[in-house]
Amino acid sequence: MNIHEHQAKALLKEYGAPVAEGVAIFSADEAEAAAKSLPGPLYVVKSQIHAGGRGKGKFTELGPDAKGGVRLAKSVDEVVANVKEMLGNTLVTKQTGPAGKQVNRLYIEDGADIESELYLSILVDRETGRVAFVASTEGGMDIEAVAEETPEKIHTIVIDPDTGVTDADIVKLSDAFGLSGEARVDGGTLFPILYNAFVEKDMSLLEINPLIVMTDGHLRVLDAKVSFDGNAMFRHPDIAELRDLSEEDEKEIEASKWDLAYVALDGNIGCMVNGAGLAMSTMDIIKLYGEEPANFLDVGGGATAEKVTAAFKIITADPAVKGILVNIFGGIMRCDVIAEGVLKAVKEVGLEVPLVVRLEGTRVAEGQKMINESGLNVISANDLDDAAQKIVAAIKGA
Repeated sequence: MNIHEHQAKALLKEYGAPVAEGVAIFSADEAEAAAKSLPGPLYVVKSQIHAGGRGKGKFTELGPDAKGGVRLAKSVDEVVANVKEMLGNTLVTKQTGPAGKQVNRLYIEDGADIESELYLSILVDRETGRVAFVASTEGGMDIEAVAEETPEKIHTIVIDPDTGVTDADIVKLSDAFGLSGEARVDGGTLFPILYNAFVEKDMSLLEINPLIVMTDGHLRVLDAKVSFDGNAMFRHPDIAELRDLSEEDEKEIEASKWDLAYVALDGNIGCMVNGAGLAMSTMDIIKLYGEEPANFLDVGGGATAEKVTAAFKIITADPAVKGILVNIFGGIMRCDVIAEGVLKAVKEVGLEVPLVVRLEGTRVAEGQKMINESGLNVISANDLDDAAQKIVAAIKGA
């Protein structure tokens, strides 16, 4: 689960992290009072959407010469003018896709005098299975570009869960950033704060880009991107309340109601699979044969017919879907349950695109019999390779 920047900063501030004063607003009428409540005279007006690259983004309604989604303002009047221009319009960034996201809230923040920009994130390092800091002096840039062009400027510091952030870890981080003076002192306080917030709130990502050294020598969290482990939200009802459904795909919202692992993608072949690894393999082989998956969908090992029906409805609700591939390897999941759910969904919503079904494993004979005797125009497949080739050929009219 993702939250907005202003929510992330409020959370980090509770832990003692240094953040600027700021006010979130939801209408242009709030802009003047919000700006006047801040010290000034420099303000920053920030679009609040769940996507990066806001500063370089473009508002589709304002023309190619319009400013981006993060703007500096040197007066209250300038803040108000920017708010009126930004709020309610669609911001397109590298991470939103061409459709962009409508800006429904803005964050007006007190400006900062920046000496240098750093990159800092905390995540779970898959190689060690531990929480790790990722640090770079190249703040404000796309970390992917830094990793590709100058990987030596990225440092990973893995934290021992038994000790938390130690003095030795603080030294490594401070040296990676080249901190000195007040900034080095601040780092000694800030790094454990961020680690504790990450662990205690079950975060999956905490990214600060940039973490700045100000002209007075102190550190400040200038931006904050936070994602949480959705499986842990039952422990954090206060965090769950921060969820902004307007930022999420409607199909993903519906999937979450059924406890389905679903992610909408940009392709044209809908996928229903059991098991995350098999789902990834299914998407890969679709791409191998020249098409793109429309979604990642793992129905899980204990799916009921009702859950499978819901999953099928979600797939067919996507107008971009030109064909559907059901790929089930039944271990815990029974093939006849999948067949029952698919048939029930087809009867309820109809079948207007080609459907390829590959079943293997527990009660496969029963599942295949149900589909074969259904009278539906379903294409059977023997294995994954056969299934991928058949669905690609079907949507191409072959």
